[in-house]
Amino acid sequence: MSSNEKPLLLEVEDIKVEFPLKEGTIRAVNGVSLSVRRGATIGIVGESGCGKSVMARSILRIVAPPGEITNGKITYHRPVDRRSTASEPIDLTALDPAGKDIRRIRGAEIAMIFQEPMTSLSPVHTIGNQIGESIQLHQGLSAKEAQISALEMLRLVGMPQPQNVLKSYPYQISGGMRQRAMIAMALSCHPNLLIADEPTTALDVTTQAQILTLMRQLQAEIGMATLFITHDLGVVAQMTEFVVVMYLGKVVESADVDSIFYRPLHPYTSALINSIPKLGQKEQIGRLTAIKGSVPDPYSIPKGCPFHTRCPFNDGDRCIKEVPVLREVESGHMAACHYAESLDLASIETSTVQE
Repeated sequence: MSSNEKPLLLEVEDIKVEFPLKEGTIRAVNGVSLSVRRGATIGIVGESGCGKSVMARSILRIVAPPGEITNGKITYHRPVDRRSTASEPIDLTALDPAGKDIRRIRGAEIAMIFQEPMTSLSPVHTIGNQIGESIQLHQGLSAKEAQISALEMLRLVGMPQPQNVLKSYPYQISGGMRQRAMIAMALSCHPNLLIADEPTTALDVTTQAQILTLMRQLQAEIGMATLFITHDLGVVAQMTEFVVVMYLGKVVESADVDSIFYRPLHPYTSALINSIPKLGQKEQIGRLTAIKGSVPDPYSIPKGCPFHTRCPFNDGDRCIKEVPVLREVESGHMAACHYAESLDLASIETSTVQE
C-alpha cells in the first residue's frame, strides 16, 4: 500500500491560533491545513517564529494561554485497531483542553517529543517515575509493572545503563540521555502519531545521528505516523517523505520530499535549500549563503505576500498588494507564490549576504 493509499490519521483544516496581548494580537498560526496518513512521516520546516511548534501544540490542545484556536478544525481519525482501515473521527478542537477525552488521547494515541527535554521533564521526579506515570495513566498497569515497562522502553531507545537512569533525576544525566528518555516516554504507549518538535537540536552530530536512526527503526516496528518539526533540511531529507514549508504562520509550499529539494516552487523554500552548506565545493570559501533580512515582527506582518520584504523576485506591485493563494501548481505540489509557474528556482541560488 503506497503512502497516498493509507488511511487518514489526522486532518488539520484552516487552523488559526492567536495570542491577544497588550501590544496587539499575534497570529502565530494563520490558516494552516495539512493531512497525515497512517505510518507516514511529514516534515514541517521553516525558520524560528514561523508557527511550527504552536501548530503542533494546537493538535494536542496544549497551547499556552492566552493563546487560543480561533478558527478551523482538527480531526483525529482514531483507528479501530492497527490492522483495520476503519476509524472513528474525533474533532479535537471541540474537546475541553483539560477534559478526560483529550487526556485519553494526549500522550497515549498522540504523543510529543518536546524541543528541550531539560525544561520538559520534571526536575523533582526520577526518569522512571515520569515514564512509569504515563504508562500507568494510559495502560492501567500497576506501579511495579509500569517500572518494568519503563525499563524496557529505556533499553529499546538504546539508553546506556538503563537501570541506573531509571533511578536518576534529569539533571544527573547528559543531554543525549535526557532526549532518549523523552523519546522513551513518548513511545511508551505505542502512539498512532508521534509529534517530534526539534528532537535533536541541542545534541552533538553523533548523538543526533543515533537518535534519528533509532526513531526510524522504532517507527518501522510500531507502525506509527510521525510529524517531524525542524529547521534542519538535512534531517528533513533523511527522515521524511512529504514536506510542509511554513512562513509567518502560513503554509507557503507542500510536496513530496524529492519535489521540494529538486524543484522548489516558492522563493522561500529555494532560499532555505540554498542556505545549506554544500560539501565538496572548496571554492566556496567565505560566508554561507543566507536569506536576506529576518522574519518580520509578528505585530506588523507585511501586506500582500508575507515573504515579499525578503524575496529577490519581488515585483514591487502585485507581491506587495495581493496575498498569494496556496494552490496546486503541479500534481501534488502546492505553492503560495504569484509566479510559481514561471520562476525556475531549481537553477537559481540566492545571493550571498555581504558584510
